[in-house]
Amino acid sequence: MVPSSQKATRCCIKMAASGRHVGQYFKRNGRLLTFNLEPSLSRRSFGWTSSRGQVAADANKESDENIILPRKKTWSQVAVLEALSSTVGRDPTMYNYRFQDDPFLSPRSFPESKLFSKAQESGKAAAKYFIDSHPKFFTKDFAEPHIPCLMPQTVSVRLEEVSEEALKERISLRKVSAATDMYDQLLQSGTNVSMETTHDLLDLICLYCDQEPGQEVEPQTEDVEPAEERPRVRGRQNRERPEFTWRENNNAERIFNLLPHRDTRCYSALIRGTVKHKAYTKAFSLYTDLLNERLTADVHIFNALILAAPFVREKYAERWELMEELLTQMNQQSVQPSLLTFNNILKSLRRCDSLARSKSLQILSEMKAVGLVPSLATYNHVLGIFYKTSFTAKKTNILQEILSELRGKQFTCQDPDDVHFFRTAMKICLDIKDLELGYEVQRLVEVGENWRLLGNDSQSTGYYGVFFNLLCMMENVDGVLKWYKHLVPSLFYLNSQATRSLFQALDTDSRLDLLPLIWKDMKSSGLDKFSDLVEDLLTLMAREEHSPEVMCSQCVLSVFSVCSQCVLSHLTWSGSSLKNLTVLLLRANMIQAWNMLQLFKSTNRVPPENLLKDFLSVCQSHGSAPTAVELVKLSAAFCLPSTAQLANQTLATFDLTDEQRTLVSELCGGGESSD
Repeated sequence: MVPSSQKATRCCIKMAASGRHVGQYFKRNGRLLTFNLEPSLSRRSFGWTSSRGQVAADANKESDENIILPRKKTWSQVAVLEALSSTVGRDPTMYNYRFQDDPFLSPRSFPESKLFSKAQESGKAAAKYFIDSHPKFFTKDFAEPHIPCLMPQTVSVRLEEVSEEALKERISLRKVSAATDMYDQLLQSGTNVSMETTHDLLDLICLYCDQEPGQEVEPQTEDVEPAEERPRVRGRQNRERPEFTWRENNNAERIFNLLPHRDTRCYSALIRGTVKHKAYTKAFSLYTDLLNERLTADVHIFNALILAAPFVREKYAERWELMEELLTQMNQQSVQPSLLTFNNILKSLRRCDSLARSKSLQILSEMKAVGLVPSLATYNHVLGIFYKTSFTAKKTNILQEILSELRGKQFTCQDPDDVHFFRTAMKICLDIKDLELGYEVQRLVEVGENWRLLGNDSQSTGYYGVFFNLLCMMENVDGVLKWYKHLVPSLFYLNSQATRSLFQALDTDSRLDLLPLIWKDMKSSGLDKFSDLVEDLLTLMAREEHSPEVMCSQCVLSVFSVCSQCVLSHLTWSGSSLKNLTVLLLRANMIQAWNMLQLFKSTNRVPPENLLKDFLSVCQSHGSAPTAVELVKLSAAFCLPSTAQLANQTLATFDLTDEQRTLVSELCGGGESSD
């Protein structure tokens, strides 16, 4: 029989199981019951009071108002690529990403990087020309998302009939001569050309100075600094970049004079063109004609005339008066100044010397009063005014104030001169020898994408070169090496100036044990072909006795190999470099030291007497009598006064054969007779 207690337990278990099944049923069908009960409950009244119903209604209303439906997020087509790009940092040990596809295009120096990048651009241009010339072979678009620049573009004229549409086509293709001829044909046929098309034609002709775009190597914008402010280039580079000057009665002036009605846009095209191509007096003459016709100038006209003001007046005060007069006329004509207006004023003030400092601060105050935010070009011109000479640079802290105002901000390019700010600021830090300000400038470069405003490859290399020279001058060697590994070769290529600065930093902190590492980088950068750098390296290594780390045998042999190759290539090496390398080989007890003495003879260099004495001491320690005899013969060949002393020491120290003793005795006698 089953005990009563077990029966009770079984009943409880069955009841619990049945209860669990009921709970699962209500869980599955509870939502259905709720939906079925809501309509009936809404039709029946359970005796709620009006106040209670009002509270419930207010609660439901508040819950409805608090619900905010999210908007649909629209992602760009390259959002995934941007997200992936943000997770990848720059590898300081690798070259620029442009040269990573082909290991052969791994530049060792800045000239090589410039050459390889131009080769790549040339290949891209050739491919683009082929695609544009034969568009029928490239009709399929495999790119996702669509990349317009990879598809064929129209580069040839398709409309041959004489019409305004054909003229617009030639203007869009920048065919200066073809557009001018089409305009003349339209006038001859009696067809009226719209004013808008005429404006575009004048802009095209004035921009390229009535020349074809292909003839101009480096296109410029309307507010490019005059030629006097550009860095001068020498020799071949200057001849390859011709600068066209404005010619009287060119096609732009001819078309302008043929117009029955000339508006402000027509005058604007000619005035900007004359200023761009250095016809400053002509620009002011055109502005006078504009005023005589009772027209109002636009902001582009005033921007160009402000740039031209310093070139039509001789005295500084007269230049400022002319700019002030232009600003007054600008106010009278209700022309709102732009950022370029104030930047051009500051740029022109850099040619006003003593007036520039006081007036530039007034311009900055006026700029902020009209609600314009200064760009990097604004501060670059201010720095150029206040730090014109090293003497005045020590008397102002304007750079510190500017960096305090710009700290942590991101910038976009708003003026062509924005790319000059960072290099100008870093050069000032180098001139005043302020390392903390230099770090402040570098931190500003690293904010966001401010590094894009360093300019092209040449300007960026110049900035990092100045920064590295400042580090070598003011920072300890550990900090210098930290930045050296961070910059080279991803951002900066080692050059001769940076190498000399690095030598000086290592010498100052007595860290010459790093010279073999620097020599390895010099070889990889192609700097081992610079004899002056190799001489500096040898001078540091041979100046005094060093530890075995500095006297790295592989480093000494590598330098010896370079010297030997240069001698065979008929390159000149000084006697000091040959002497220092011989000393290093002697200290390392290497047989190549004797070969260095032969290089003295082949290059007509006279070895120092103390070097021959050191060489004889090494021969004595090794017991090499034949080498000692050859050394005495070499000294006699150079007619050195110490030949007799070397011969006597050889006779007294070494165990010579009769033939060797006779030869050395003769050299000893010859040396004494010569004395």
